[in-house]
Amino acid sequence: MAVTCAVAALAAFATTTEEASKERHYPAAAKFGGNEIHLYQQPLRYEVLKDGVVVVPPTQIDIQIDGAWILENAAMQGLKRETHGAASEATPIYKKGAIDTRRNETLVDFGDAAVRLAARSDGVAYRIETKKSGAVTWERADLTVPVAARCSFNRTARGTLGCEETMPEFANTVQLATDAKKAFYLPFVYTVDGKTVAVTETDLHGYPVLNFGDVKQTGEGAVLSSFFAKYPKTTELTEGGARGLKNPVKSEEDFIAKASAPFALPWRVFALADSPAKLCETDIPYALATPPEKVADFSWVKPGKVTWDWFNDYDNKGKEGCTTEGYIRFIDFAARAGAEYVIFDAGWSVGVDIWNFNPKMDVPYLINYAEKKGVGIILWMAWPQLFGEEERVVKHFAKLGAKGFKVDFMDRGDAEVSEFLERLAAVCAKYKMLLDYHGVYRPVGFHRKYPNILNYEAIHGLEQMKWASKNKDMARNDVACFFTRMTAGPMDYTPGAMDNYIIGDYRGNGRNPGSVGTRCHQMALMALYEAPLQMLADSPTKYERNMECFEFMAKTPVVWDATIGLGGTPETFAAVARKAKDGSWYAAGITNKDARDFEFKTDFLDDGEWKAEMFIDDKESDLQPTKYVHTTSVIKKGDAFKVRMAKGGGFIVRFSR
Repeated sequence: MAVTCAVAALAAFATTTEEASKERHYPAAAKFGGNEIHLYQQPLRYEVLKDGVVVVPPTQIDIQIDGAWILENAAMQGLKRETHGAASEATPIYKKGAIDTRRNETLVDFGDAAVRLAARSDGVAYRIETKKSGAVTWERADLTVPVAARCSFNRTARGTLGCEETMPEFANTVQLATDAKKAFYLPFVYTVDGKTVAVTETDLHGYPVLNFGDVKQTGEGAVLSSFFAKYPKTTELTEGGARGLKNPVKSEEDFIAKASAPFALPWRVFALADSPAKLCETDIPYALATPPEKVADFSWVKPGKVTWDWFNDYDNKGKEGCTTEGYIRFIDFAARAGAEYVIFDAGWSVGVDIWNFNPKMDVPYLINYAEKKGVGIILWMAWPQLFGEEERVVKHFAKLGAKGFKVDFMDRGDAEVSEFLERLAAVCAKYKMLLDYHGVYRPVGFHRKYPNILNYEAIHGLEQMKWASKNKDMARNDVACFFTRMTAGPMDYTPGAMDNYIIGDYRGNGRNPGSVGTRCHQMALMALYEAPLQMLADSPTKYERNMECFEFMAKTPVVWDATIGLGGTPETFAAVARKAKDGSWYAAGITNKDARDFEFKTDFLDDGEWKAEMFIDDKESDLQPTKYVHTTSVIKKGDAFKVRMAKGGGFIVRFSR
């Protein structure tokens, strides 16, 4: 747990229920600056405020164990207040070099269960903790969205919870309605009365991810009911199926998780900001997650860039490029570019059989060849190949010299998957192996406890362009994801396409895929999106034709010392500034299908003169999206930086001494 502050006045103390009742009109609360979370009784409800504005009206919560609601009529037995954290704690692999982990907590004891409230400078949270063992048959973790809110969200099919790769949607609160076939997944973002809220979760262990199902319109707003995947009773594997691409659930238990007392449910998190642009600065999902054990050594974890084969169809050659010679080209190209890794995606083995190499590929030779070139090999595999055999698989491929795994096709949101993800991370940490979780739900805090987890998918990423319809507005998706999905943590979007098309003028192409929007839009994603394992998605052949752009992208950092939101909203544009470890700064932005002018102040720079090297849209980029302007200028702290973004456009600039 976080280090407890040694401030006597804020040390932990307990009060009686009678003393607690004197706190205004609610029995319990946690506060930090203008951020507050209140707890009411009978029925048990929470409420969230920012600067006096109610951003989550009172909403019921409870936990059901073995079919009985535990908190429904429980009486409060006491309070305990604590302050945790420090003003500055180093973060090894993150969007900031250090974060403020301070928080005020109030533990409200109800006997068999308790509710823990937390408040920080960037948001609030609550979690239920239970002293009872048994089957968690349900959790009431509803959300009330205020009447006047504007919402940004994603939905997935109720039958495929955990498969989180859909396009974003936007709606006013009164437009939210139940869809019997779909569920909302997190993060769920909305703005109300000038305040922005991102609802997500963190520190999830052995538990299904939270979704919202039914919607009920009330005078307070729209009440979104919690919705979870049940714990699997049988799966394809347990029914004797082969270790294939997926492991679908065949039958379910009548509960969602197994509680072994003491058991803490995930933190239900409310990141709070004065504008959508500032959501990228929030640390609350990371700060509330379990940190690594003090004895753990993760100094070996090396974030970096990856040259990748699957998006570009093996250097645009199809399976003919999936050979020893083809991968020597990928490795040599990565070494020249300074990329740390090459991923061997689907194709290095016969089907998904990881014990049977593709006869056209000498995998052991390639791993050894890459090692000599200073390049690490990451192996793709479907998760059934690892499930239940984590130790055997990880030990074998670590001994072979691989540096990690890209694990794919979980596509489930149940507690069994949660158990697997954490178990695999622990085994990979033991053998010093990296992880990129693809085909998975959004980050839920595992990557703080296990920094060897460098990335997660759970996004409608660039791979979708391989089969996109002609009218696909990917620029809309890209902007929204900065505010919604990225609030939960890093995301494996896989940017970097060099074939760029006008919105409405591109149809998916498996052999030669491209992107919608401008070249600068693609380049901007390298700094705009968080990805400690960032893929350079296009082919060596296309990059060699566009070395001016590629060399800049290849040198863009993947971890940062500071992050500052510069502007935007989920429905318009996104812009950020990030400080690199070498003291330079990057600013990047993208827009939706609308061209726009954008200006920001460079107040984040230190005094003195700075060189600004920039890639910006050309005046003809609206119609010729591969066109760009690469130029430099001299700028000083506080100077205004003005840029025009074309339709689906963007910009990226590096400020260096």
